[in-house]
Amino acid sequence: MSEEMNEIEVANFEVGDKVNGKVTKVEEKQVIVDIENSKLDGIIPISELSSLHVETASDAVAEGDELQLEVLKVEEEALVLSKRKVDAEKSWEQLEQKFNDGEVFDAEIKDVVKGGLVVDLGVRGFVPASLVEAHFVEDFSDYKGQTLAFKIVELDKEKNRLILSHRAVVEEEQGKQKKELLESLEAGSVIDGTVQRITDFGAFVDIGGVDGLVHISQLSYEHVAKPSDVVAEGQSVKVKVLSVDKDNERISLSIKDTLPGPWDGIAEKAPKGSVLEGTVKRLVSYGAFVEVFPGVEGLVHISQIAHKHIATPHEVLKEGQAVQVKVLDVNEGDERLSLSIKDLVEKEEEPTDYELPEESKGFQLGEMIGEQLKKLNK
Repeated sequence: MSEEMNEIEVANFEVGDKVNGKVTKVEEKQVIVDIENSKLDGIIPISELSSLHVETASDAVAEGDELQLEVLKVEEEALVLSKRKVDAEKSWEQLEQKFNDGEVFDAEIKDVVKGGLVVDLGVRGFVPASLVEAHFVEDFSDYKGQTLAFKIVELDKEKNRLILSHRAVVEEEQGKQKKELLESLEAGSVIDGTVQRITDFGAFVDIGGVDGLVHISQLSYEHVAKPSDVVAEGQSVKVKVLSVDKDNERISLSIKDTLPGPWDGIAEKAPKGSVLEGTVKRLVSYGAFVEVFPGVEGLVHISQIAHKHIATPHEVLKEGQAVQVKVLDVNEGDERLSLSIKDLVEKEEEPTDYELPEESKGFQLGEMIGEQLKKLNK
């Protein structure tokens, strides 16, 4: 093309004009395009290919791609063009609409940088680390290439600032699930859960997106000193719903109520006549209560404590003392157990006096004297 023809062609374009071009050559740091309805070449510098940093031009375009471009400079024999500006302009319009509507949309993570993630939406979108998930994430390296759902939380076209949040989407979904779950829960139902947190007063159990509290008194039939003695974080448990406060979003749960009761099957565990080890728990005027299984206490009536007469159980027993007991009677329905200690203790024999009474001794002596007198008189 002659110099004069070039000048005529160049004169047809101004900075800011929109043109269509077809990629004819991809070099390392720039792209050559054939401009539609023109015999001029167009050059796209690598910095004008994308809103994100690209190492080589081939990372962004390929030969044969048809592009919409904006004229940056009008030079004597070519036009310097930008793909990035056209993409950004289109994108800002769409992004403003999404922002105003609070729309949730999917996007691919293009890069992991210090402090968060980068997304290409025609403009560079940034996801701060604190807005990636609802939970703490230590390492984001696995996120590159993943597609996540986002909401725009901040948009400023003048400052080229676009802040996205995946966490907002997650928390919104959790909120919906929580509301639906609270509506569906009924007191008395038994469901599966996972222990999330352990405190001094109990354990919080996740029952499907919402946590309920198992108070320490509802962990076991046995006395629990520390919740961590009976449950661990991450443990799968069955829980019974005790109550649901939908207004305050509070759920009371019980693990204890899903377990067999301490008296269940007591007739098999403690049949009549069996001998058990137990611990004296309480002393009362009429006897002693002895725990033979966790949560199962039987009564040793005062008459069954010792063979000898005692005025109070305190004479021979003390609380906390380990004892052996014999089962006299068991009533599972009434949760009653009658026990005996004395049946397992040998009765002490009464001391026996083998000496004859004094009068017997006297009678024998008289007889002996009488016999002697008879002999002398002969």
